Amino acid sequence: MSSATVLCQSSNCPHGHPPSRLECPTCNKLGIRGSFFCGQECFKGNWKTHKIIHDLARSPATAANPSQDGTFHPFPNFDYAGTLRPVYPLSPKREVPEHIPRPDYAIHEDGVPTAEMKRSGQPPRLLNSEEIEKMKFACRLGREVLDIAAAMVRPGVTTDEIDAVVHQATIDRNCIPVTLELSSINETICHGIPDRRKLQEGDIINLGFHADLNATYPVGEIDEDSKKLIRTTRQCLDEAIKMCKPGALFRDIGKVIEPIARANGCAVVRSYTGHGINDLFHTAPNIPHYAKNKAIGTMKPGMTTNLIESSAFTIEPMINLGSNWDTHHWPDNWTATTVDGKRSAQFEETLLITETGVEVLTAGNTDL
Repeated sequence: MSSATVLCQSSNCPHGHPPSRLECPTCNKLGIRGSFFCGQECFKGNWKTHKIIHDLARSPATAANPSQDGTFHPFPNFDYAGTLRPVYPLSPKREVPEHIPRPDYAIHEDGVPTAEMKRSGQPPRLLNSEEIEKMKFACRLGREVLDIAAAMVRPGVTTDEIDAVVHQATIDRNCIPVTLELSSINETICHGIPDRRKLQEGDIINLGFHADLNATYPVGEIDEDSKKLIRTTRQCLDEAIKMCKPGALFRDIGKVIEPIARANGCAVVRSYTGHGINDLFHTAPNIPHYAKNKAIGTMKPGMTTNLIESSAFTIEPMINLGSNWDTHHWPDNWTATTVDGKRSAQFEETLLITETGVEVLTAGNTDL
């Protein structure tokens, strides 16, 4: 086929897709035929979508045959839901100074949270005034570290680099990072593992940190759907926080969140929930974010021996673009993405129920 018979491949050619001779040099090198454009205007204007062809055509680097910079794709035969791919190798386990106490699952080789399992099934624990102050202190530190991580978000930075800074900032505060700094990009719902993939213009990234809080951030300029997704997810959390007070039912949180998500063309993930938090990471109550759930329990502060007691818990809605709320897990047995490759966002705060309402322990300057 003569190049002169190939019409301009730009999806929005202003010249009516005439026969074209300007060939994409990368496509030519990769053996892809037919990538012609009528001029530089169409070639450059179509670049963001056109370059996806290059990625698909290139054979992925593997552990046995890594790329020149030493990176590789660990699961080349996996059927991914979207375009995001992990970039290995992962960094070695980061060291924590001996003087910093560790939770049981950080000590045990299998990572099982034994203390949480023993407390499973018990009612939500109420915190006394001394424990409340400890929670407030931990949450302030968590917000500080999350803000440090957020300041690093820009094109070209890897999530592994963000994780290294978060780790250092955490141990500098005599704390332990009880999980990886979780970094979920684009279609990743949660539990994204920091790796060597560089953030790209137009990505969205959720950064999570144990205090317990997380937030979703744009990487450079993002499209309108991603902006709507982030706005909707934040609104879901903010409106849910407003209904929290003594006497409110935990099951009603989902009744507030789901209508907001649906009205904006989004779905609420059902596989993961909010939870109680105190001296353990995940405890009762269990807090679904969707309507018509069967969560048990009532929010209450309580009084005992002149000490104010309150329950602390998280609300952390994960919202997907579109109507599908289900999850698709990568072979690392940790990363959870959307099943259709559409984007997902999340925001989370740790809350304390007081005698008069609710206090957001992890609030930032622009939060409730």
